[in-house]
Amino acid sequence: MAQSAAEETLRLDKWLWYARFCKTRSLATTMCRRGQVRVNREPVRKSNQPVRVGDVLTFAQGPRIRVIRIAVLGVRRGPASEAQGLYEDMSPPMPPLESRVPVSGLRDAGAGRPTKRERRAIDRLRDN
Repeated sequence: MAQSAAEETLRLDKWLWYARFCKTRSLATTMCRRGQVRVNREPVRKSNQPVRVGDVLTFAQGPRIRVIRIAVLGVRRGPASEAQGLYEDMSPPMPPLESRVPVSGLRDAGAGRPTKRERRAIDRLRDN
């Protein structure tokens, strides 16, 4: 019995890999099993969760939250240009660079190691 286009499904981990949201399928599987993906606002705990065209996925990717509507299921992991056609990005826009919180560990230019003079001043403070 043949399925119609509306009834076709694909495993969630495969689709995330096809759409290039994960580098490997095992990373996509891990992401699903940890409950880091939502399908139509419902948390998913299994990587073989079937997804259809029109489903909305929500997951974290780096510092941003991605909201993706599935447009095409896909049949392979192709080039990035092909992968971008598999979904419609509904994510909120990224804040401008000026308003983002700086990542810890970043320092202003020239604020690296203390100079010899600054080190001696630090040593004098510690000795007192």
